[in-house]
Amino acid sequence: MKSKTSLSMALVTLFVTSIVAYNCTSNNKPKEGGATTDASGNSGAFQNHRDSVPSKEQYNYPLFTLSHDYPTSVSTITNPPWQQALNGQPISAANVFAFMDSLKSYVAPHLLPFFTNNHEWTAAKYGWFQEPWLGTQREAILGAYLGNGNPANMFKSLKVDEAGYALVLYDSIAGYTVGQIWGKTGQKVNLMNDAAQFKEGSVVVKLAFSNINSPEWPVMKDALTFDVYDTIPTGENPRQGYQMRKVSFFQMDIIVKDSQTSPKTGWVYSTFVYDKGKPGNFWDKMVPLGAMWGNDPSVTDTTQPLAETVINQQAPEYSRETLGWGGRLSGPNDGAVTQLAYDYVTKKKYTNLALSSCMSCHSPAQDTFKSFLLPGPMPRASFGDTFFVFTPAGKEWMRWFRDDYGNVPFDSGQVAMDYDMVMAFKSVPAFESSKPSEKGKLLKTQMDAISRFRQHRTRSMFWH
Repeated sequence: MKSKTSLSMALVTLFVTSIVAYNCTSNNKPKEGGATTDASGNSGAFQNHRDSVPSKEQYNYPLFTLSHDYPTSVSTITNPPWQQALNGQPISAANVFAFMDSLKSYVAPHLLPFFTNNHEWTAAKYGWFQEPWLGTQREAILGAYLGNGNPANMFKSLKVDEAGYALVLYDSIAGYTVGQIWGKTGQKVNLMNDAAQFKEGSVVVKLAFSNINSPEWPVMKDALTFDVYDTIPTGENPRQGYQMRKVSFFQMDIIVKDSQTSPKTGWVYSTFVYDKGKPGNFWDKMVPLGAMWGNDPSVTDTTQPLAETVINQQAPEYSRETLGWGGRLSGPNDGAVTQLAYDYVTKKKYTNLALSSCMSCHSPAQDTFKSFLLPGPMPRASFGDTFFVFTPAGKEWMRWFRDDYGNVPFDSGQVAMDYDMVMAFKSVPAFESSKPSEKGKLLKTQMDAISRFRQHRTRSMFWH
């Protein structure tokens, strides 16, 4: 496998990530309620958040601070509790929810304070780390950035457009790999000697929040809500521009590097979703949607059962409306269903097409982005507002549904980044696009094309 020191081309997916911001150079003192810089005065790699901050009258608590003092050594876990939950058996429908419950319990001591005492919680205080170069995308309170938008009627229970926010947390074992890629300054990308390959026992958590709350979205009744300072409208505050807004916590992904449990891919992905009908507190109400540890490459008939995905059929209905191709795992914040697409070859029209999964979407993470995150050609300006996909279950489509280990690049001759989509398609592109180089110019051109495409399809609702 060849080694490279930087990612020369990258794109952000139409459904999976928000647009990379290009201006990473501001160093002015922040103005409350205005657009200047983040409250720390930082810029570039370790900028904390976007340049618009709430006034003290709006929010009189500390703002988000990036955790980037990445570990320089790592100690792996022997016989971790999630493996113990399997009782020596292969992961399957019989024990997968015990596996998920153990993971949830494992992260709880360092994660629960985020929910119970958010104003005093920081990632660094509780041993979590975050990806660099996203300060111009993070809002100032939670440090969350835009994830996916769901158009109106994606869910039976919601008739308006919905936007999701994401906050990704790397534990200390996973944080070691982040540090190997970025070092202490964040000014270089190191992908040599398997630097991007995560150590066994690495845990990554993604928290997702919806801008549509109860009662406008009834399934969010009694969900925990948080403040963000952003431009995206909510039912409570439809005004334009930067405003204090409420968002509801509705999805939590916990992924673990566990080659013993998942020898083919090296990872197990698990998703928890909010269930208003579940008794107990907010943590009890985060119930398993399902888990996956492979892409089931041999299952091309969507009516056939899957061997490497298990879905909780008792999970709330809204969370099962956005499952991926053939019922593979994908949560309500993950954008695995498109309401309208066309076959790239035959021009056949597809409606409400499930076309992805958690692992298939992450699989193209590599140093040079030669393949799109979804099973179709990369969007370009000539496509207009048409979304093209390859023929479902066809040869090209199935490239996204392989069971490759994390060190196997999606495209021959590239450097694999171990399924780390957020690093490969957000942090590294933001770094590259900040440089006055030919790579940066090319990247910006590509990003602008996708930006126009997304803005047209979403009527610009989700963009700053």
